[in-house]
Amino acid sequence: MSATDLAPAPAPAPALAFTTALPGSQNESFGFWGTMGGYACLAWPLAMQAICRATNENAHDVRVFLDSRFGRHFADSVNDARHQGLDLTAAIEQAVTHWMTWRIGRTAHQRYNIPMGTPHLVGFVIHCSIVEDAAGDV
Repeated sequence: MSATDLAPAPAPAPALAFTTALPGSQNESFGFWGTMGGYACLAWPLAMQAICRATNENAHDVRVFLDSRFGRHFADSVNDARHQGLDLTAAIEQAVTHWMTWRIGRTAHQRYNIPMGTPHLVGFVIHCSIVEDAAGDV
């Protein structure tokens, strides 16, 4: 046996991680964060990532949605799934699936000017971003 046979194998190169820092809530007393209560710090990054993935929208716009009253409604969907026995990750995924399945109807279209047939999650993430942008222009 030579010395090279006894040498440890080189460690594999670490996988490159392409991560972006997720923005934190700017509304911890209301919206998604406030509704999730003690689970908020665990649920926030899971929801941010799941919604970004599903809607193909950026993290800033998803943060605005989660901080809104629609984020509170989304958290209600997550909590409903948790009460059905799902763990937090599965509950968030179920809520995302439901919100992507539901379509904007006539009432939401008239009230929020979101095109009919748009998935609720996509429509309200974009709506919240537009409202925030418009408020900044005042």
